[in-house]
Amino acid sequence: MRSVATALVLSLAVLAACSSEGDDSPTDGRSGSSPTGQSSNQSPSQSPSDVLTATPAPSDPKSATVTRTVVSGLEAPWGLDFLPDGTAVVTERDSRRVLVIEDGKAREIGTVTQAAPGEEAGLLGVAVSPDFEQDKTLFLYLTTQEDNRIVRTTYDGKRLGELDPIVTGIPRGMIHDGGRLAFGPDGLLIASTGDSGDQGTAQDEDSLGGKILRMTPEGKPAPGNPNDDLVLSLGHRNVQGLAFDSTGQLWASEFGSQEFDELNRIEAGRNYGWPQFEGEGGTDQMTDPQVVWSTDEASPSGLAFAEGHLWMASLRGERLWRVDVAGGKASAPKDFFVGDYGRLRTVALAPNGKLWLTTSNRDGRGDPAKGDDRILEVTLK
Repeated sequence: MRSVATALVLSLAVLAACSSEGDDSPTDGRSGSSPTGQSSNQSPSQSPSDVLTATPAPSDPKSATVTRTVVSGLEAPWGLDFLPDGTAVVTERDSRRVLVIEDGKAREIGTVTQAAPGEEAGLLGVAVSPDFEQDKTLFLYLTTQEDNRIVRTTYDGKRLGELDPIVTGIPRGMIHDGGRLAFGPDGLLIASTGDSGDQGTAQDEDSLGGKILRMTPEGKPAPGNPNDDLVLSLGHRNVQGLAFDSTGQLWASEFGSQEFDELNRIEAGRNYGWPQFEGEGGTDQMTDPQVVWSTDEASPSGLAFAEGHLWMASLRGERLWRVDVAGGKASAPKDFFVGDYGRLRTVALAPNGKLWLTTSNRDGRGDPAKGDDRILEVTLK
């Protein structure tokens, strides 16, 4: 068993939320219990009445308003990141296209033909190198016929270059492929993987499935990883959101199964319980979530940090969640845009301080409206 209690803590925090992408139930996102906050070190002997409810909102909560549509007519956009000049890079899961958004228009810069789309699989996350001005490098997460993998490529301002795989052999499936990429303030790459529909992979130390990975830009284990391999944390069902807060802590959003989506703070070497438990109440060797939601309120995917809060996009829940994380503890969840724009996949902080929020109504599980899929600009005030 991987050591979880004594492993080195890397001052990281990950928000892990558990649910499917909403394939089994209606997507009105209006029913279910309210989210609750809970201690990440709660004893498994505690009853539900012992779990702390969300604390009052902070003194300066930010409201969110959609101020414009950045671009429309996309097809299941998934990954989103920004170049140093402010140009957005977007991946489309099913078309396998990589796009840049320039002056309100999408321009294709390449198609990743190695990607094998189907249900939740395909071309997923994208991350821009912290040294892009020097190395012109992008990182992509994709499902192939054999595996999920992370590749790097170059972008010269016109087209993508050749793909260079840096991590291969991540279990693939038609569901639960993970797929989010994010660079930390230390210049190391974080990647989320799913259990690919095989629950046992999340606890299997020899599998990259159901994990959060931490690596160098070359795909090597990051210095200080708990077991000198790629794995930062284990016991995840399907993480699709990663974000660092202002203190450098990492948070991640993760889909649950039938009961709870979770918000977890990740520490290096910790075990987040899947498939042994969902929500709070695991063993002493497992870490409870900070906040849980019913699955019809969330099915969370993308995650961003802005204005002192985490912002979490929800698919089945059809809303954007704001969560205060002051002091490393999550509290005061508040939802916005409930049912207004359908399924919401990805949220990212733009260089101008606003959020970009993607819809996912053409992913086979939504109800597309005119103009879908879209990227919305959200002003916080």
